[in-house]
Amino acid sequence: MWRPVFRRFRQIGHSRRGKDARAALRAGIVATLNVIGGAGLAQEPHEPAPQANHSSATADLAPVQADAFFDNYRLRNGETFEPLRLHFATLGTPHRNAQGEVDNAVMVLHWTGNSGASLLTPEYIKSLFAASQPLDANHYYLIFPDNLGHGQSSRPGDGLRARFPHYGYNDLVDLQHKLITETLGIKRLHAILGMSMGGMNAWQWAEAYPDNVKAIMPVVALPVPISGRNLLWRRIVIADIRNDPDWQRGDYVKPPLGFEEGFQVLRMMIDGVPHLQEVVNNTKAAENFMAAAATQNAQSDPNDLLYSLEATQDYDPEPGLATIKAKVYALNFSDDEFNPDGLGLLQSRMKLVKNGSYVVQTGSPDSFGHLTMAHPSLWAARVREFMNSLESSGRE
Repeated sequence: MWRPVFRRFRQIGHSRRGKDARAALRAGIVATLNVIGGAGLAQEPHEPAPQANHSSATADLAPVQADAFFDNYRLRNGETFEPLRLHFATLGTPHRNAQGEVDNAVMVLHWTGNSGASLLTPEYIKSLFAASQPLDANHYYLIFPDNLGHGQSSRPGDGLRARFPHYGYNDLVDLQHKLITETLGIKRLHAILGMSMGGMNAWQWAEAYPDNVKAIMPVVALPVPISGRNLLWRRIVIADIRNDPDWQRGDYVKPPLGFEEGFQVLRMMIDGVPHLQEVVNNTKAAENFMAAAATQNAQSDPNDLLYSLEATQDYDPEPGLATIKAKVYALNFSDDEFNPDGLGLLQSRMKLVKNGSYVVQTGSPDSFGHLTMAHPSLWAARVREFMNSLESSGRE
């Protein structure tokens, strides 16, 4: 029987609002662990969770960072961790309703190969989380997990490499659910906003845990299994890495050339066709694009990428779309080559969702295809539409 063990807490920033957020998070963790018999708790006093200050004009947007540890955690395939570390960050403060339950929690999920930190960039904060923005941290309690295999959570690149347990997308969602409901003590999320992999996880949440989330907004994430060109490029990259002699079954001394070349394929596919046509207009520009991709890839780990690409094999929300109870607002971009709009997959599958709507936002030379997800200033208005529709129906 696994149990979550809270061992480390680190605050960034020193404002009173940051201290209130830390106290609220710590109180939730302490209370939850006391109920389920967790051990190894950090020696900090049990403080009551303060209420959110909704009259505050601005929020301290320094995130609170924390790690949850789960001993003897078993994946769905039977492989285990001892222990499993799940890192997460938060912005804002929990608000409790008359029943004492948190009613303003929004989980924000990152894409493949990144972490919650990719959602806390200046552009993301300014466009989505700052005062008066759609997910204003004065109003919402925002939670940013690093998915298993990513960021500061347990991942192959930490040392186990190819001996790391093999996880799937269902495992990512199970861990997110444990973090939210058991570690943080939140019975129901007000909403989930997820990009790409995070959006696929949002679809899975709506089906696997229908009573624990009110609404989801999947961005550049189709509710169908990975297939076609999206599957093909993934298998090409996986084969490039595994078939490279330098990979040495995961115990490489230096990153395999196949990994570096595979990442360039990924970087090309993730960008928008109109944008690439605009910026890669000669040989020199193409070489610069490739060099920039190589620089970006220098900090990545081949095993981390392999595991994250192979984890999609259990992703298939299509059979359960008609059972979804949560409100769904799906967003895609017409220049997304991962999820080609011309196939009509989003349009046809959304007909199965009872309380669903979607928008396909038109791409341009100023957008970035699938990678537009990393530029929320281009689609923040859609998030506002989504959140406004929830507020008009009230909190539950």
